[in-house]
Amino acid sequence: MENTAKLIFEGKEYEFPIVVGTENEKAINIEKLRALTGLVTLDSGYKNTGSCKSAITFLDGERGILRYRGYNIEDLAAKAEFLEVAYLLIFGELPTAEEYDDFKKTIHKYTLVHEDMRHIMDGFPRSAHPMGVLASATSALTAFNPVPVNVHCPKNVYQAVCKAIAKVTIIASWVYRKREGLPLNYYDNSKGYIENILRLFFEIPTEEYKINPTVVSALNKLLILHGDHEQNCSTSTVRLVGSSEAGLFASISSGVSALWGRLHGGANQAVIEMLEEIHKDGGDVDKFINKAKDKNDPFRLMGFGHRVYKNFDPRAKIIKVAADDVLNALGIEDPIFSIAKHLEKVALEDDYFKSRNLYPNVDFYSGIIYKALGMHLEMFTVLFAIGRLPGWIAQWKEMRQGGEPIGRPRQIYVGATERAFVELNKR
Repeated sequence: MENTAKLIFEGKEYEFPIVVGTENEKAINIEKLRALTGLVTLDSGYKNTGSCKSAITFLDGERGILRYRGYNIEDLAAKAEFLEVAYLLIFGELPTAEEYDDFKKTIHKYTLVHEDMRHIMDGFPRSAHPMGVLASATSALTAFNPVPVNVHCPKNVYQAVCKAIAKVTIIASWVYRKREGLPLNYYDNSKGYIENILRLFFEIPTEEYKINPTVVSALNKLLILHGDHEQNCSTSTVRLVGSSEAGLFASISSGVSALWGRLHGGANQAVIEMLEEIHKDGGDVDKFINKAKDKNDPFRLMGFGHRVYKNFDPRAKIIKVAADDVLNALGIEDPIFSIAKHLEKVALEDDYFKSRNLYPNVDFYSGIIYKALGMHLEMFTVLFAIGRLPGWIAQWKEMRQGGEPIGRPRQIYVGATERAFVELNKR
């Protein structure tokens, strides 16, 4: 007999089926709740609400597990290239050698961006926040790709996927180049994707740009770790916007806007700002550790703990090693990084942090890597968006091809009850 959950309301008993996922996650299916009882649920922030069924990412915060399509994140970060993982997320399986070669060639085919996009980029002041520019420019790509994606045509979907990866990557680099006052760069199809990201951002025409293999490896891992993370704020936004049958670029743009927030993609920027604050105050790490422990002090350690992971963030274990490798390879001596090392040591050894599972998370280490690469703080989230791009595309594709209905949450109204209108001259 199928398991059910019972609800007793006003003397009547109702039964609702239990849905069980492939990893034994359980949920109460309340699709008919309002029709049967007149009730809706109230779950601010949707912390206990499953908005969809998805076969893309499995996350177990209690056990510190993250898998893409069944593959452990540790294996993918150690053995795969970012575009391999992108293919896996979007199409469900790791590509064969032939499929992967075609995937990269098709992405290369679309790496040229319409020249009119340069004029659009010129319209933004250099002071504009990079994420605002990226969101606007990504949305503008819709104007150059006005024909909607036929989600039931595999060829059409494949081309749209490759086009989105290619063009958003280029636009992201242009956002950086615009801010730095540098000439815009173009993709070099003879080089790999990660190498191209480094070139697109940092190569200047007056000298040879040498690509450091340690940096390539670290950035490849970091983008893989950012690839997808279940139904987070930006991913849920992409699915919600896409559920209206909005286009792929418009949906991605909405994800960029959601990622912009300090509580989401901006967290790695907040880490560096915190480290700089400690440095400006004299670099007394222990002082700030004590402030963090004081409930009455507004100071909070950024980059520690996680809303989902109640254990060590599995991504942090991987990127910690990569961050150390990058700092060693580039030979950077910066007091900011010394403060970060001190904070990390305390968090891993102090019983206060250990008992509360306040371990360094992926944002703590990714911010360190981005700073080591020479990125300005406001650009950190742009690189995050490049990594999360395949996840957004995969979630959009799954939602559209799965025939999910348009998203339309309910609410509990708590405003004024019916009132009589009073004419202006009588108020």
